[in-house]
Amino acid sequence: MFTNYLKIAWRSLLKNKSFTFLNIIGLSIAFGVAILLSMASLFELSYDNFHEYADDVYKIYHSEQNPDGIEATETNAIPFAPALQEDVPGIHKISRYLDDEVLLFYQDKELVIDINWVDPDFFTMFSFPIIEGNTRNPLKKENSIVITQKMATIIFGSTNVIGKTVDFLINGKKQPFTVTGLAKNIPANSSIEFEAVGNFINNPRYEKLKNRWDHSNHEVYIQLQQGMQASQFEKNTRAFTNIRFKDNIEDRKRDGALPDKNGQYIQLHLLPIKDVYFTHYQNGRATVSKVFPYIILGIAALLLFIACVNFMNMSIAKSTARLQEIGMRKSLGAAKKHIFFQFWSESILVFLATLSFGILLSILCLDTFKSLFNTDASFDNTVSLGICIGFILVFMSVTLVAGGYPAFLLSKLGTLQALKGKVQVNGRNKVRDVLMIVQFAIVILLVSGTFVLRGQLQYMKNKDLGFNKEQVISLPLNGKRNSYQVVRLLKETLKSNPNVISITASDNNLGRGRDGSQSTSRLGFDYKDHKVGTHMLVVDHDYLETLDIALLSGRSFDRNFIADSTSVVINEAMARELQEEDPIGKQLEVISDFKHTIIGVMKDYNFKDLNRAIEPMTLFMTNQKQVKYAYIKIAPSTIAHTFDSIKETWQKLEPNATFLGSFLDDNIERTLKKEKTMTTIITSGAAIAITLSCIGLLAISLLVVNQRTKEIGVRKIIGASTVSLLVLLAKDFIKLVIIAFVIMVPIVWWYSNQWLEEYPYRMELSIWVFVSAGVLALSIALITISFGTIKAILQNPIKSLRTE
Repeated sequence: MFTNYLKIAWRSLLKNKSFTFLNIIGLSIAFGVAILLSMASLFELSYDNFHEYADDVYKIYHSEQNPDGIEATETNAIPFAPALQEDVPGIHKISRYLDDEVLLFYQDKELVIDINWVDPDFFTMFSFPIIEGNTRNPLKKENSIVITQKMATIIFGSTNVIGKTVDFLINGKKQPFTVTGLAKNIPANSSIEFEAVGNFINNPRYEKLKNRWDHSNHEVYIQLQQGMQASQFEKNTRAFTNIRFKDNIEDRKRDGALPDKNGQYIQLHLLPIKDVYFTHYQNGRATVSKVFPYIILGIAALLLFIACVNFMNMSIAKSTARLQEIGMRKSLGAAKKHIFFQFWSESILVFLATLSFGILLSILCLDTFKSLFNTDASFDNTVSLGICIGFILVFMSVTLVAGGYPAFLLSKLGTLQALKGKVQVNGRNKVRDVLMIVQFAIVILLVSGTFVLRGQLQYMKNKDLGFNKEQVISLPLNGKRNSYQVVRLLKETLKSNPNVISITASDNNLGRGRDGSQSTSRLGFDYKDHKVGTHMLVVDHDYLETLDIALLSGRSFDRNFIADSTSVVINEAMARELQEEDPIGKQLEVISDFKHTIIGVMKDYNFKDLNRAIEPMTLFMTNQKQVKYAYIKIAPSTIAHTFDSIKETWQKLEPNATFLGSFLDDNIERTLKKEKTMTTIITSGAAIAITLSCIGLLAISLLVVNQRTKEIGVRKIIGASTVSLLVLLAKDFIKLVIIAFVIMVPIVWWYSNQWLEEYPYRMELSIWVFVSAGVLALSIALITISFGTIKAILQNPIKSLRTE
């Protein structure tokens, strides 16, 4: 029996080639896109799940009560972790974690590599397998390092590296380190990344800061003992913070800060390692948001839903051609279940074919998808037994619903009704209309989301950042020379180039450069009996002038003033923090018994990502800390030639260091990676949703025209125009689009506002954004309907009447 179903189904599909082709194309695209999007979403959601003890490992962060609100911070003082382990019960393992860069020397090679300084417990807490060397405690010795397979190949040309020695440039001196462990390459879905790992006590500032509680520069991870709950551990830390941060707490009380509901001024919190990748800090607490991967998964589901609705509608649209076949089979004794399984078997064949094509499409488009959407998702790091079982269940459900619904409707037809070749669709028009409203609501949702995302992205791209980002090159000083010496040599060598306007330097980058780094330094101190906090930036002369940062009062650093080595320039936010209307000449005791005089106030500029408000900033002029980036302002003419000249100069000064220069506008673009990826995904989803909806709408319009052929002929004979007939046939669909618009716009408006609230700098949300989405959906619907109706309207009315 089942074999006969399949034979008849195959013949029927071949007979209706255009119907079969449209269904296969639409569903194949939907399955292929859904597979890729689901893979990207599942990859995002899998971050840090590979660690064996992921359920017991946490990152520590502090919430601190300030007079103007709550502040959250992840950084800790060097003595914090040992003291916490000693004073608070419940810790099984603990490790400090300091992300750093170091210049490595091996034979004739000079490389700047990413290194993490950690404690010995690190490799037993996290599942980064050591495949060679000391697998249990590779950092037992002080001057030992672990490197990844990839870095081993870059440095040594092979992975046979155990016992080999390299030199690191630390505090201006070469220091030997021995490779004691070879780690597998870091999984793509890890929030912790490294090329090399060294013992924490070897980090350059350890000796200077190992007993200081007033300087924080690293993160701390802990693994709790079995049975210890995170909430209980947080309570256990309150006595610890009250003792260890006593002076800090007294300062907060003095400044008018209010305690939290538990009476704490400083509270330690535990953030599960599985949530670290999805966390941002808001109002002093960690906010875990997995909206982005769920949006991707939602778009995949919506596209699959639209394709399935299209399949159902097209199946019904073509059913009128087979009504007599159904009537004949029923008159010969076929039961409802036989009719049902006949039509369902056709649907199964179509769905199996489209699933195969969809999988093939996803494989062929995977590399393009990864590049376009900035994801490392692949079949290797997302496919598992559980995922496969879930996918099969979803496929079976989709096949049962999308294929079974039309089969169920056709099996319910009466014998005489089918033999007459007429089908009453009034009862199921309601279902059809609801499905079409949902389809257009999805289209309006995705189109509106595209407009909002593109508007916000464009706003952030075009925003005045307070500095010149167009003709300024950011160059990491990643060579072996003293950074101030390199800057001086750059100035001397390039001063004869008329296209180089000015050169300066600082210890932090603007945006995210080609070296991938992005950081800021923050410090706190007392000023006039209250606590203030500021970001700290060490700069060279001409910093403000090179970046075109406006000076509001006072002056900038001047080579003619030797005392400028103890002077500072602050921004407007810092002036407000100091509560000074005219801060020029005021002195800041940033370091005990050492005063810095304010000589200038500059206009606020965005030195951090655009999803962060501008915070207090203080510029220092000191050679006690090395600068890390040179900024080179060039003339707008012959930009490419000037860039090549700078690259050539760099390679002469630092022949063994990689040139990683980039324009500041490119650096800013890199900080918008998340927004750009989300915009690309939703825009692509909207385009595919529109295409699939057009296919479905075309099928419905053909069904309506087929049912009203006689009416069209009669109306033409009595004088109806083409336009009036088109309006007659289209008005019902227009109503559905309007209903979808009315339902969806308030939802999209609310969600867009919620999303934009995360940005301190955001576009003005206008009703015209959503009106434009509605007009676009309506226009597409009218064009699609026209394709299905104009041919029938223009044909000879006599021929239309004869069809009855």
